Amino acid sequence: MASLKEIKVRIASIRSTQKITAAMKMVSSAKLHHTQTQTAHTLLYANKLSAILNGLLDAECDLESPYTEKREVKQVAIAVFSSSSGLCGTFNANVWKELSARLHELEAQHTAVCLYPIGKKIADELHKAGYTTEDDFLHLGEKPSYEEAVRLAGKLMEIFSSGKADRVELLYHHFKNMATQVLTHKVYLPVTLPQASVENTVPTTDYILEPSPESLQALLFPKLLNLTIYTTLLDTTTSEHAARMMAMQTANDNANDLIQELTLQYNKTRQQAITNELLDIMGGQ
Repeated sequence: MASLKEIKVRIASIRSTQKITAAMKMVSSAKLHHTQTQTAHTLLYANKLSAILNGLLDAECDLESPYTEKREVKQVAIAVFSSSSGLCGTFNANVWKELSARLHELEAQHTAVCLYPIGKKIADELHKAGYTTEDDFLHLGEKPSYEEAVRLAGKLMEIFSSGKADRVELLYHHFKNMATQVLTHKVYLPVTLPQASVENTVPTTDYILEPSPESLQALLFPKLLNLTIYTTLLDTTTSEHAARMMAMQTANDNANDLIQELTLQYNKTRQQAITNELLDIMGGQ
């Protein structure tokens, strides 16, 4: 059985760790609020852009674009999003598990793969597994910005339009709520045009397009693709902060339980020591 001193030292150590986890939870909470606000503002713009694209569809325009071209898939590019730091529960482990399964699937199909990791954690796992990666965008998720998102989107659009990749996929966490972050795997290129939602059904508008539908689509498709990458970065960052908050909350709860157990053990050990001393005194008399 541990001595009273050892138990006291262990309780003090757990309380010190608890202060750190509590501070990390507060920091993650503040960052989460900030990224949620950014995401809300971005979604307003995304909804307007989707409405314009749906307007073009309603106008029955021929929306052919290099970014909508469907080809036989021989080469796939995957942009995979993780965090660059740990202590966020199974956040990064889930990404690696899903990516690993997808890579094995593509290998079985004899499909070439080009990997674009965003986040040091997933890049480390890929390097350990012996995969070659494009590491120019590792730090994009640390401080998401629209300019950096445009840089990544431009690279993905370039490899697709040049034929270096026949399909581009995204793997990231979608923030649903504080307790749930949904691992999402979707096709980025070729583009699947947005459809009007049932909730936002409105009478069809007869659009007059200037200077021409072709010019408008040439402007809108890159904007849509840039915005998709930016919202994905924000989604991933928001999910990371939520996952870290939950992990720190769980650590706090576990620390409280452990402190209660050790306090009970300390009191029992102390009471036993007092009882033994009393018995020794009584026996001596």
